[in-house]
Amino acid sequence: MIEEKQNACNDKKCPYHGSVKVRGTTFIGKVISAKPTRTVTVERTLIEYVPKFERYKKKRSRIHAHNPECVNAKEGDTVLIGETRKLSKTKSFVVLKVLGEADESDKR
Repeated sequence: MIEEKQNACNDKKCPYHGSVKVRGTTFIGKVISAKPTRTVTVERTLIEYVPKFERYKKKRSRIHAHNPECVNAKEGDTVLIGETRKLSKTKSFVVLKVLGEADESDKR
């Protein structure tokens, strides 16, 4: 599942060049914030069925993920993230690859 990236990095928490193993679930989401160092906030939308009202409800989930130097996801990008061991207090995911680049109209 994990293929080797071209540009090497010295990040110990990188799934390609470090010692972190990807296990568990993988998600596709959109990067809404890339301000902290080597961290991105990924938002994904979920649709949940509410039986009482026989309708669907839209929910959102925000996940903090580690952003290695070799992947370098930016704000507005669509990314694939995978579950890892606990990397910090709030991070348990790592960015695996950028699926879609951000347009100028997508940036805030």
